[in-house]
Amino acid sequence: MSKFRKDGKKAMPAISTASLPDIVFMLLFFFMVTTTMRQTTLKVNVVLPKATEVEKLEKKSLVSYIYIGDPIKSLQASFGTAARIQLNDAFAVKEDLFQFVEMEKDKRDEAERNMITWSLKVDQDTKMGIVTEVKQEMRKVNALKINYSAKRTDKISE
Repeated sequence: MSKFRKDGKKAMPAISTASLPDIVFMLLFFFMVTTTMRQTTLKVNVVLPKATEVEKLEKKSLVSYIYIGDPIKSLQASFGTAARIQLNDAFAVKEDLFQFVEMEKDKRDEAERNMITWSLKVDQDTKMGIVTEVKQEMRKVNALKINYSAKRTDKISE
């Protein structure tokens, strides 16, 4: 018969770190692929109004946004406190809408150009005058598919 003996405590084997770089690069690649970057930096305050009858847009890739609201506090010294139009990352006047619409249409395939939805993200305290002017200009450039962005609520409190 053989005799088993214990020669003191045995140390734990070291954890292999050979696959660690593979895991790190796999996670890095995953986050690079799945993360979306912010499209525009808002220069206007936009608190969306509340609505009960809200529909979700089917294809967000066919939506172009027009922001309307008061400039943010840090820009009020330069641009005042009146409601402004923001197209992409810059302030604009209503006459700039023609060029904006043409640029947005040029970014899309020819089959999708007439299916673009122009979404107005308007601050809830903005007067309707500037919104009406934007809608009139959009009509002139034949951009007729317009919607208003709003937050969904179950019940509007008065």
